[in-house]
Amino acid sequence: MRARDHGIVVGTGTPGPLNAITDVAGVLVGHTTLTEGTARTGVTVVRPHPGSAYDTPVYAGFHWLNGNGEMTGLPYLTDFGQLHSPIALTNTFSVGVVRDALVSLEIGGRGAGAWSTPVVAETWDGRLNDIDAQHVDREHVASAYREAASGPVAEGSVGGGTGMICHGFKGGTGTASRLVDDYTVGVLVQANHGARDRLTVNGRRVVMDDVPKPGLPESGAPEGAGSIIVVIATDAPLLPHQCRKLAQRAGLGVARTGGSGETTSGDGFICFSTGNLNLPSNSVGVEQPRLFQVNVLADAYLDPFYHAVVEATEEAIVNVLVAADTMTGANGVTAHGLDGGRLADLLKR
Repeated sequence: MRARDHGIVVGTGTPGPLNAITDVAGVLVGHTTLTEGTARTGVTVVRPHPGSAYDTPVYAGFHWLNGNGEMTGLPYLTDFGQLHSPIALTNTFSVGVVRDALVSLEIGGRGAGAWSTPVVAETWDGRLNDIDAQHVDREHVASAYREAASGPVAEGSVGGGTGMICHGFKGGTGTASRLVDDYTVGVLVQANHGARDRLTVNGRRVVMDDVPKPGLPESGAPEGAGSIIVVIATDAPLLPHQCRKLAQRAGLGVARTGGSGETTSGDGFICFSTGNLNLPSNSVGVEQPRLFQVNVLADAYLDPFYHAVVEATEEAIVNVLVAADTMTGANGVTAHGLDGGRLADLLKR
């Protein structure tokens, strides 16, 4: 069940057929979910197209709302404006192994001189997951990579979002999309942020004081501690600076649901464009063209894309909350799911 299944319509824009990031043609999403024993974690892999992103990079840009988090590969992305790897989402303590696995998957066997700085982002699932055990291994990443597909995207307690908590309810992975003229904007979030008393949907504060809040681990992290990662994809032909501007607008969607980039929250947003798939390869030994041509959308036409990012980000977060079921974690902490039907009734009243 998703927000719209309960009659909760966010914004005025038109979603794509799947209302998912995979409405952007060629984009693939795969999850590995780990819930056995003390594990409440996993990994999500977003591939910009079915081929190797190392061989066929795409233009990209990013924005940090608050830097208490990690996203690898950003120095290269900053200087060259290109994404040359899949994007993987996982928990804080598994960034390293996920990064190493992506290196092997994209450039393994290419020999000396091949290199890669993959993009891996994290949020902290230590309230529900035994995070110190570092359950995610290279094969889990490989499975998510190989099984990444177009079509509907699983939401809620899946993939990297398995052990996450959002606005005092069970959090996780969510997605949404918007159509803009002949193009599509898709968003995927890993939501592990926000305080209960700030949760807002469609401009209305959500009050469910009878639903218990999840307890705190021994670290005593304050309510609202956590992070959110937003991945934005579009088939509009955008340059890196335009991708960065779209990434910035994800923060407005986070704010519309009550997020404020708290001190203890790592809020990172990345946007890539598949509108130019003719960029020179990163492969070593491949002759580079001295000149190549790209299509570019004029900046004057970006406003509808900004609105699309804001709405799709907000709806993706609501989809997380509606889809995620109650979960009890390794530490005995319980994060309760948000009842979508009850939320719809509250909004109507």
